[in-house]
Amino acid sequence: MFRIFNVGKLKQKWMQALVMGRTFVLLSIGSAVFFIVLGLGGLVEQKLESSPLSSMKGVAAQLSTRFFVDMMAMEMPKLPKGEGEASLSRNQVAQFLVQLATNVNPFDPKSLLAGEVPGLDRDAAIPLRLGVGNQAVKGPEDYPLPANLGDKHPDEHGGEPTNGPDQGDQVPGGKGNGQGAETVRPPTKPEPNKGQDNSGKSKTNLNNYVFIYHSHNRESWNPELEKQSSNPNDAKTNITLVGKRLQEQLEKQGIGAVHSNEDYSSSIKGYNWNMSYKYSKQTVKEAMAQNKELQFFFDIHRDALRRKDSTVEIKGKSYAQVYFIIGHRNPNWKENESFASEIHEKLEDRYPGISRGIWGKSAAQGNGEYNQSLSPNSVVIEVGGIDNTLEESYRTADVLAVLIAEIVRELTEAKPVNKPVPKPAENKAVDRKTVLKKQQQTSAGANG
Repeated sequence: MFRIFNVGKLKQKWMQALVMGRTFVLLSIGSAVFFIVLGLGGLVEQKLESSPLSSMKGVAAQLSTRFFVDMMAMEMPKLPKGEGEASLSRNQVAQFLVQLATNVNPFDPKSLLAGEVPGLDRDAAIPLRLGVGNQAVKGPEDYPLPANLGDKHPDEHGGEPTNGPDQGDQVPGGKGNGQGAETVRPPTKPEPNKGQDNSGKSKTNLNNYVFIYHSHNRESWNPELEKQSSNPNDAKTNITLVGKRLQEQLEKQGIGAVHSNEDYSSSIKGYNWNMSYKYSKQTVKEAMAQNKELQFFFDIHRDALRRKDSTVEIKGKSYAQVYFIIGHRNPNWKENESFASEIHEKLEDRYPGISRGIWGKSAAQGNGEYNQSLSPNSVVIEVGGIDNTLEESYRTADVLAVLIAEIVRELTEAKPVNKPVPKPAENKAVDRKTVLKKQQQTSAGANG
């Protein structure tokens, strides 16, 4: 029996088969893992092309411009090193490393709990660009969402006023008379600029390039009201005054602007706070239909931060700081970010400290679109917080008007006031003007 079957050879062949089988299994598993990783990499790359990643772009936003200049200077001896304070202080280095490793901001205790408490980071915006006025990397602050929403996300990024939409007129010394919200909304009638009379006929050669409006038109400030609140709102003393100031200052710079101060809570039957951006979107569309020259759109808000995080002092004067908000629900949000970056960079250059940076929000943080799909030159600007004064907000509006006017002149045929403005680079001017002209031609058909 043993002469017919060689047990040693059979055992040797069996072992070889086992080794080959194990090798085959390992190669199969390795190939499967390789293709899975490759597929995941493709998905991540596609995701990065359409939306920023907080762990990457958010951390990169914390690096100052000088940091990159100093890095380049290490390889290019002729390149002058940056001026001013060090690129990264000890505190910044520690914060940078902690946030890179754990995605926890040491200056924001809430971020430590956000990963463990469901919904706590629901309002966490993503920093796209940070200003020197926001070294603590503190994002814009929204009001708590209603507890009865469950898993649903409202169309709103902030909370409803604590006293409801009908707070009335809480002017200093007043008691508020309340306003009903049962009237049918009339057609939108933006305030005409100084270059128009009541009939709408132009008195000057100003073209209305800028449209200013307010999705949350009643946002106010504690120092301006008799009654203090964590979310001050008022029917008269509110953020629309800042929008009006911006319009007036733009006109002084030779840029025609239209301002809408429509009070949605009193002009819309069945008013719903969570529909604020739908109401304001209709306002923007109506304005575009009425004025074909409108190309730049600013939704002016007031943030919920307290004074220490919303105020900066420059040359002995206090200014309300600003956030630029970009909605990532808009598929073309990068164009809007580019536009906001132009204003942000000018602020950083001339008034360092006023800008708290550009922040992105998705639908998880509220509306996520903010009417910005209507134009690449549309942005939400949050001016100051609940403890700022109207005077501080006016100062910031004056600064914004000068810088926005410069950008409008660079991108349109608008003429400067009193002094000439240098022409921008030829290629940039041609490309952006072409986009604006196409937008102007198609905006007339934006009826829905």
